[in-house]
Amino acid sequence: MKLRKPILDQISTLKNLPTLPHILLKLIKACNQTKGSLKEISQIIEKDPSLTSKILRLVNSAYYGLPRKVKKMENAVTLLGTTAIKNVAISASISEAFKVKGNGFFNLKRYWWHSLRTAILAKRFSEKLNYDTPDEAFLAGLMHDIGRLVLWVNFRKQYRGLLELYGRRPDLLLAGEIRLGATHCEVGAWLLDKWNLPSFMVDAVLYHHDPVDRVRDSLPLVQIIYVANALCQESAEARQAPEELAKDLLGFSDPLIQNLISQADEELTEFARSLEIEIEPPSKPAEALSEKDAEKQRQLIREVQDTSVLIGTLMNLLEAPDEASTLREIYHGLQILFDLQEIFIFLYDEDRQGLVGADLGENERWKMVSGLYVPSRIERSLLIRSLEDRRLLDSFSPLTEHKSVILDEQLIRFIGKEGILCVPLYSHDEKVGVIVLGLESVEFTHLSQQFGVLQMFARHAAMALCGYRMKKAQLKAVQTERLGASYEMARKVIHEINNPLSIIKNYLKILALKLAEKNIAQDEIRIMNEEIDRVSQILRDLLSFSDITSLPPEPVDINAILSDMVRLTKEPLSSEHGISIHTDLDPSLPPVLGNKNGLKQVFINLIKNAAEALSKGGNIYLKTRKISP
Repeated sequence: MKLRKPILDQISTLKNLPTLPHILLKLIKACNQTKGSLKEISQIIEKDPSLTSKILRLVNSAYYGLPRKVKKMENAVTLLGTTAIKNVAISASISEAFKVKGNGFFNLKRYWWHSLRTAILAKRFSEKLNYDTPDEAFLAGLMHDIGRLVLWVNFRKQYRGLLELYGRRPDLLLAGEIRLGATHCEVGAWLLDKWNLPSFMVDAVLYHHDPVDRVRDSLPLVQIIYVANALCQESAEARQAPEELAKDLLGFSDPLIQNLISQADEELTEFARSLEIEIEPPSKPAEALSEKDAEKQRQLIREVQDTSVLIGTLMNLLEAPDEASTLREIYHGLQILFDLQEIFIFLYDEDRQGLVGADLGENERWKMVSGLYVPSRIERSLLIRSLEDRRLLDSFSPLTEHKSVILDEQLIRFIGKEGILCVPLYSHDEKVGVIVLGLESVEFTHLSQQFGVLQMFARHAAMALCGYRMKKAQLKAVQTERLGASYEMARKVIHEINNPLSIIKNYLKILALKLAEKNIAQDEIRIMNEEIDRVSQILRDLLSFSDITSLPPEPVDINAILSDMVRLTKEPLSSEHGISIHTDLDPSLPPVLGNKNGLKQVFINLIKNAAEALSKGGNIYLKTRKISP
């Protein structure tokens, strides 16, 4: 048995995949052997007291209606035959293999009601049709929906989402299962094949939701299970009424169908009690609704469900603290509301005049789209047209207005789906961005029924993103205002500092003139003037918030700067700290391009750090060399 999708590999390794008990496997093997003795089969069953008890209780129930009570397993096997015993044993064990919990979306009691009723009807049908093995028809009916249990147990979150949206729409539920990886028909058939059950039973499970035109050309067991399942459905999914299917495929009259259904309902409770399976019939409406009214009721229920989920999702959007969180909530909201997977968001960048791919997280595909630029000049792109026209645009509809552009085709190939749907994000007159959804054609058809909800969600998503941008702009305005106030205060402080610096510089100039004739301390005075100029420059840089590294470079004599720094610091370091400074400056060292004041600050810091490290006095060595490249 082969499934057409890779989900088989995943299912094969699941821990919650049910297995039949070891004794039951031996029993099936013995029953399938033509030479297997009745005594050997009885002995296998009797090794499991619980299984023995269930089989004897069922054999003696009204379901089989035997003339006398059967007390020994060997007698039960003799009376019913190996095939019937095998199928009864499997029926008794199958519920034990699935000890799962249901909930409001997956009602386990109702599941067993449907499966047992289908099984009993299938057996009655096969008896009327003189089908060779009615007990196999019973077992196929019992397990025709077992794939739903496997999907529920192992893919609960995804399957719950499907049941929440399409629980009463079997056709849409099947489409959702296909998106998940495989239908419950395929999974159930694969499991029965893994259990080595007869291939015709496997086929009956595999095809029980196929179109009726295909089922007409199948072997009897497929048709029997198909009709029995249709008659037990809570909501009609076939184009024909179930009674019409029974007439069409099996040739049964209305009175016969009603009679067989009545018999099945009488036997159902007794059979479930014997196997210790809890069942619950679906609730019936107070009065029958017309198909038109029933469809309106289902639509109203779906709208109420969608609205309640939408409200919760919108609350998450409003509570998101920043843009990244808002984008993630948009993604999760689209996943929950519309069961979408391939979701990409492009935000409008006014400075660049185009759309830029948003980073939604660690997903490798998101990383590839993050930063992807779609300029507004590509006016024929679906993304740009959707943003400018403020309407949903897709690649599935005939492109009568414009031909497709290469950029859109590249995006579709990258996403790996049949096409894309572009959903504009805008708030009032402000462009926010575009959501791009990768879809198969069947997904687009189903999603088109929810375009109203999708557009409502998109408007709220745009408002959330726009609100965050407004907060960011307000915060920037406040910061700008604070910086303006700080600038004004700094300007006043710097003005006050510059006044005494100017006075000191004037007195240095007078002092230099008085000492010029004797040529005393002229270099020291020059250095002090330069340092005062450097202080003034630092203050001007602070005022203009300029970056030293941004100033244009100029030729700087490194040896001259170091000599000046030594003259300035040599005497105080020697007298106050006992530190001597020694220089070894390479006279061939050429000027280097740099910022003179910045380099001075660097060398002063180096000398200062070295002096602080020599707390008990010592020597500081300054050395320059020209190193050939």
